[in-house]
Amino acid sequence: MPAPENPARVGTRNYFQALDNFTRVFAIRPGDRVLFLADPLLDRRVIEAVSGLAQSRGASMRIYMEPSTRVTEVPKNVHALLEDATFVVSTWFCSILDPLCIGLRRKGQRWVKITYFRDLDLLHTAQARFPIDIVGALCRATAARYPKDQDFDLHFSDVRGSDLRIHFTPEMCANQLSTNRWRGKMTAEEDGAYVHYLPTHGPNLWDHNSVKNDMRRQTQMSGVLYPQWAIGFAEPFKEPIGVFFDGEHVSRVEGTSDEAGILREMLVGGRMIEGGGCGFNPKAPRHTIYPAGSNAPGALHFGIDLVKPSDYIRRVMPDWEEPPVHMDLVMLDATVKAGDNTLIDQGFLCALRDPEVVELAARYGDPIELLEVPVY
Repeated sequence: MPAPENPARVGTRNYFQALDNFTRVFAIRPGDRVLFLADPLLDRRVIEAVSGLAQSRGASMRIYMEPSTRVTEVPKNVHALLEDATFVVSTWFCSILDPLCIGLRRKGQRWVKITYFRDLDLLHTAQARFPIDIVGALCRATAARYPKDQDFDLHFSDVRGSDLRIHFTPEMCANQLSTNRWRGKMTAEEDGAYVHYLPTHGPNLWDHNSVKNDMRRQTQMSGVLYPQWAIGFAEPFKEPIGVFFDGEHVSRVEGTSDEAGILREMLVGGRMIEGGGCGFNPKAPRHTIYPAGSNAPGALHFGIDLVKPSDYIRRVMPDWEEPPVHMDLVMLDATVKAGDNTLIDQGFLCALRDPEVVELAARYGDPIELLEVPVY
C-alpha cells in the first residue's frame, strides 16, 4: 500500500475545503440582520465562527439562547427579534414547522439549521469537506425520478417485510419538489431558503411541504414499517418490530421484545411528519444515527410526533436535541419506488450512478471514491 500523505499538509488542504463549504452555505449578505437561535450545549466556537463570518461581510448578529434545543414553538418574547431578522441560524427543533418561521421564510427570510453542526471540530471531517455541489446534484437526480403529471405511490419495502405506501397527486409532487433542497440548493443564498449544515439533512421523500404545510390535511398512506433502529436505542433491533400506519397515524406496533413494548407505548396514535428523510452526503457516517438519523445516501429516517412526551426518551436522552414528543425510526437498507421508478435499491441511492452526477464528481476527484466509498 502507498505511504500515507503528510497529515499536516493533508489536514490543511482538507480544512480549507470544508471552510469553503461553510462560507458558501452561510450566505450572509452585507447589511443582513443575523439572528442566532442557540442553546447552552452548543459549542460556543460555532457561534463565534458564524459571528466572525457575519462581521467580515458587514452584517450584524444577535444571539438568543433558550434552555435547550427542544423548543416546540417560538416563544412570544422572541417574535419581534425573529421578525426583524433577515438571516437566521438555529438549533431549535421548531425551526421547520413553526407557523411564524414558515411565514417569515415565505416573505424571504433565509435560514440555516445546524442540527449536525454542534461542534466546530466537525469542520475536520470528510462530510464537512464533501463538495456541496455534488450533494445538490444527488438531490436533483433523485427528484427527477418522481413521476410528473400523474398520481403515484411512494412505496417503501425491505427484507423484513416493510410495505408502506404514500399517495402523491401531481400537485403534491410539485409542492414537495419545489423546496430549495430538492432543487439542489445547498446554500442560503435564495430568499426564503431553508438549508441544513453540515450538508445535508434530508430533504424528505415525503413531508407536509407536499400540502404546503397545511397540517389540517391528511395524506393518504397506509402499511407497515419494520425499522432497523431508532434514536435512543444503543443498537439495531434484534427482533423485527412492525409499526403499522392508518393514514398518517400509527395504529399499532407488533413485536414481543422489550424494545417493541417501548415503541408501542411511545408511538401508537403518533403522527408521521417525515416520510423518509433521506441522506445525500456520501461521506456522512452511515451508522451514526444520532441525533436524527444518518445523512448517508439512501439512509432513511421517519419522524413521528407523539401523542404525549415519552418517559423513555426523557430517561435515556435527557439532553436530546429534539423534544420527547418526537421519535425518528431508522432504515438503512430500504428499497423505495416512486411509481415504477426506483429511488433507493436496498439502501443504495440510485442517483449515485447517474451519468451527470458521476461527470460532476470527476471534477473533484475519483467518482468511485467520492460517491461509493462509505464512511462508517
